Amino acid sequence: MDLELDGNTALVTAASSGLGLASATELAREGANVAVCGRSEEKLADAREQLDAAGDGGVLTVQADITERADVEAFVDETVDEFGGLDHVVTSAGGPRSGPFLDMDDEDFYHAYDLLVMSVVWTTRYAHDHLQADGGGTIVNITSRSVQEVIDGLVLSNSVRRAVTGLMKTQAREFAPDVRVNAVLPGATETSRIEDLIEQSVERGEFDSYEAGREQWGEGIPLERMGNPAELGRTVAFLSSEASGYINGVTLPIDGGSLRS
Repeated sequence: MDLELDGNTALVTAASSGLGLASATELAREGANVAVCGRSEEKLADAREQLDAAGDGGVLTVQADITERADVEAFVDETVDEFGGLDHVVTSAGGPRSGPFLDMDDEDFYHAYDLLVMSVVWTTRYAHDHLQADGGGTIVNITSRSVQEVIDGLVLSNSVRRAVTGLMKTQAREFAPDVRVNAVLPGATETSRIEDLIEQSVERGEFDSYEAGREQWGEGIPLERMGNPAELGRTVAFLSSEASGYINGVTLPIDGGSLRS
């Protein structure tokens, strides 16, 4: 399906790797100009190479920390200056520290809130007027299935990420009809982070092989496997297109059917 994103401009936060990069790659493949940010110059260089190869649109990479408001504002401004406008925003962020509630101190919660919530607040605040100026657009928040079903040992993700879905639902009403806002809830997805975790488990002798570890990560999922990052990326691209023009305010699990709620 041609999603008709040629010439559109998409901004994706924290997209030098992982699900953010997967989303940016699929948007680039559909012909959009893409702007991505990240903290590591090395990862950004690799991301640029991947994005350049994916499509014919322009690519902008910006070194930025999404827990810093000034960095987020500058990233939005640089994107608009580079491409002359903004049509789509995708918010992504790395995962917060894992562990149970009693292992977390106040700073862990404050950092998780800046990382997961305030980064979305700042990005959508600074992007809104540009989206409106271009005749409307889309926002897609990449969150986690943990906003609908808690995951043991992930108290920060379980609790703090839920603020993003509440924000999304509110913006979906306030920004309509010109700007549609949705969220995707990935489950276990075979990103480079998961690959590293499996490889470390193999080194510790917990699994005989990478494939054995991979199979365990897929246990309990009706489709009997982890997701592929490109599968999430294609869904984000779809939600950013007019093909999904009547979808607004939705939290969409992309987890192979593992959610029971």
